[in-house]
Amino acid sequence: MKNTIKAIFSTVALSTVFALTGCGQEDLKNQSAENPNESSLNSPASRAVVPLANCVAPGWASLNGGTTGGETAAETTVTNYAQLKAAIENTAVKVIKVTGTITITARLSLQDQTGKTIYGTSGAKLVSVDQTKDGSGIINIKRCNNIVVRNLIFEGPGAYDTDGWDNAILDDCRNVWIDHCEFRDGVDGNFDIKNKSDFVTVSYTKFHYLKAPKPGGSGGTDDHRFSNLIGSSDGATADAGKLNVTFVRCWWAPGCKERMPRVRFGKIHILNSYFNSSASNKCIAAGVQANILVERNVFENVKEPISLMTGFTAVTQTGNSFINVTGNTAGSGTAFTPSYTIVKLAVGDVKADVTANAGATLTGNICNTL
Repeated sequence: MKNTIKAIFSTVALSTVFALTGCGQEDLKNQSAENPNESSLNSPASRAVVPLANCVAPGWASLNGGTTGGETAAETTVTNYAQLKAAIENTAVKVIKVTGTITITARLSLQDQTGKTIYGTSGAKLVSVDQTKDGSGIINIKRCNNIVVRNLIFEGPGAYDTDGWDNAILDDCRNVWIDHCEFRDGVDGNFDIKNKSDFVTVSYTKFHYLKAPKPGGSGGTDDHRFSNLIGSSDGATADAGKLNVTFVRCWWAPGCKERMPRVRFGKIHILNSYFNSSASNKCIAAGVQANILVERNVFENVKEPISLMTGFTAVTQTGNSFINVTGNTAGSGTAFTPSYTIVKLAVGDVKADVTANAGATLTGNICNTL
């Protein structure tokens, strides 16, 4: 499981983890012809549950030894804040099972741990109602390695520009797999990745805002529905060569205004994802030393699908679909070539697959099943 070669998925594992539900055999043949190193499926419409021990993280999280979390360790079930906090802080607890709705009374901190999974049963939700600068946010994951977060809803109180906290933050972490989660209504944002974090994959995850933004924050932005930041500042030069992230089959849904994501440093692969927030000012934003591969995504009813800011390294857009959009759709320069193998949907199948499966749509800690 720790071997890099695991990034080349087996047919069985792929039929579940990233089954190409709507993709025809001819599309798969064409993809294989374009790149013989890409995996393909014999039965793209079939999905079966893959044993937990065989779940393999896709994308950047498959490298550097792979990302398996707590694997098949004994589970600790939590139903309230006190239990959740204790389980998160206990290094001996390797798998946390969240059930029901838990109100976060003080931001959780997962620090200096290795090999841990936090997952939710159907409908499991972590909720924060605090919009203050110091009290906002749901979880901060810091200096951790080999972490899996799966099938959880993170719900904040709504955007308010007080320089507060996101629903979740990765800070100086390596090998993290965020799978089938939903992040909505964060105060400062939904989910940020920063401070030398690396080898991160976000798969089948939904980002959106359901609540109106609160104006008048000290930060000066009345509508701070800014979803995802990669890299905290232009001056964070220690991030150079880090912040390598894969977003695959994600959904930037209605309500998102900007940062889908906003990138500094890092090699970012945005694949087979769907953007349809008509509230958008801009979607993907390339900043200092951003190196972004934007591949086979669907942009529909959005503004500025690709924002070329200053100081970026390269942005390549290839095979994307732009439907009723305004603003820039072009890349600039030649982005990196991923050093991992990953299954790719035909762009015509992306919208249906993502809208059906992104978010906390599983029944628990399992690889993707239909």
